[in-house]
Amino acid sequence: MILRYINKKEWSLVAVCFVLICLQVYLELEIPGYMSEITTLLNTGGTVAQVMDEGWPMIACAFGSLSAAVVVGAVATYIAASIAKRLRKMQFDSVGTFSKEEIGRFSPASLITRSTNDITQVQMAFAMGMQVLIRAPVMAVWAIIKISDKDMSWTSATAVAVMVMMTTIGILMVLVVPRFRIIQRLTDNVNRVTGEGLSGARVIRAYNAEEYQEEKFEQANDDLTSTNLFVNRSMAVLFPVMTAIMSLLSLSIYIIGAILISAAAGIGERLALFSDMIVFSSYAMQVVMAFMMMVIVFMILPRAIVAARRIEEVIDTEPSIKDGTKTSSPAGREGEIEFRNVSFRYPGAAESVLEDLNFKVDKGETIAFIGPTGCGKSTLVNLVMRFYDVTGGQVLVDGEDVRDYKLSTLRGKIGYVPQKATLFSGTVSGNVNYGDTSGERTPEDVRKAVAIAQGTDFVERMEDGYEGRIAEGGTNLSGGQKQRLSIARAICRRPEFYIFDDSFSALDYKTDRLLREALGKETAGVTNLIVTQRIGTIMDADTIVVLDKGRIVGIGTHGDLMKSSEVYREIAYSQLSEEELIA
Repeated sequence: MILRYINKKEWSLVAVCFVLICLQVYLELEIPGYMSEITTLLNTGGTVAQVMDEGWPMIACAFGSLSAAVVVGAVATYIAASIAKRLRKMQFDSVGTFSKEEIGRFSPASLITRSTNDITQVQMAFAMGMQVLIRAPVMAVWAIIKISDKDMSWTSATAVAVMVMMTTIGILMVLVVPRFRIIQRLTDNVNRVTGEGLSGARVIRAYNAEEYQEEKFEQANDDLTSTNLFVNRSMAVLFPVMTAIMSLLSLSIYIIGAILISAAAGIGERLALFSDMIVFSSYAMQVVMAFMMMVIVFMILPRAIVAARRIEEVIDTEPSIKDGTKTSSPAGREGEIEFRNVSFRYPGAAESVLEDLNFKVDKGETIAFIGPTGCGKSTLVNLVMRFYDVTGGQVLVDGEDVRDYKLSTLRGKIGYVPQKATLFSGTVSGNVNYGDTSGERTPEDVRKAVAIAQGTDFVERMEDGYEGRIAEGGTNLSGGQKQRLSIARAICRRPEFYIFDDSFSALDYKTDRLLREALGKETAGVTNLIVTQRIGTIMDADTIVVLDKGRIVGIGTHGDLMKSSEVYREIAYSQLSEEELIA
């Protein structure tokens, strides 16, 4: 999967690494030959000059191998970091196209883990694995060729050592590989519980639930810890086993060498066998070391493979909301919204949330949606912005099906104020002048939008005013202040439509009234869609749609609905007196 995302430059660097690794292995495997010559010279009374004639090239080989290893390490690290950067960006871009359906399928906690921990696993595996996966086979094959003409007893001992090593590695892989996917899933769970604890800190404290939340985290943490311990303890067996095999192999080579040397006929043959034993021992250790290096990869690679598959799942997920092609609306129909026989059912749900909705709103009109909790009001406006697509019927904006528009074009027409005000870390100005139109707005536009949203007083009292600091999530503001800045953000956009999804709930009645009056004056000609639970907010709307159990049970003006809709009357009388409703 990772190889698909390596570009031409990085493939060139991989080729450079391959050449340098081959050079490094060649230089390392030349060293035992020089050692053999030096051993022979020392045993036959060679001079210091003769020994150094062999020693200097051996030292040069050692330093050359070291230099090649340093360069390979630097290049491999660069390639791994570049791939990690690219994967992280691709994953972020992919998530940016997800609808609420895909976000819900993966969960935010899992997406965070996949873009952080999983990519780190892949990066580390690539940086180390590329060197080892090239170096180990080259070294093993080359070393085996070097010793292939030596005594078969030594070769057999080396073959047995390799077989024992491979068997040990195979058994451990069978035990631990299935656990790596569990580890990543448990990491998702720890992130989820941690996120809940941080975002819900006030509720946890209000209900004295600190101990309960700690136990919940303790359980998630223990599950992850115990699985990690099992894996790490299993893998920890490898190094002692490998060390024991290397020691036993060395001992076997020397025992076999002692037997062969004692059976040799003359001093010359004995010296030759002794020299061969030294060389063979060095090359045999190189073979074993090649497999030792493979052990390092086997410790990292299985988890990295699991991580890579999880990353690939995100990158390859096709968003359910497909981009259209239209970038403009038909002339003369701007500001129209129409629902034609619209039905909607959440993925996997047994029943529809909305059923057979039909209504139309013209440019500059205000249409409001009211009804009991869970009747589908917010879902309805989500269909306009294509956070979900209808399962039946059509939603038309400016006379065109919303599915035909490019998403950027459709959403560029809308000033959206969500049910839960969302602010970003930065400044007041940065939060109000936000999005793709930010380059077209001036500080004066920001001040005007804040004034319409009735936020001037508290903004100008802040330190640095419109450049005042906003904490992450707007935690340094009250609910009403956040809601007013969220409304100001939509106003500053100068959209074709406003969508207010229960966006006045945190405002007092006076501020609500003043804000709606200012909106009416400053945004004349803009179509408004208002979702609310407050009758007082929508009494002046051109059209009010009453929803109950996903169906329209009343449509008309306030006066019409007071006469014709029982559901509307029940809501109205539960909030206001008869005199207020008539007024």
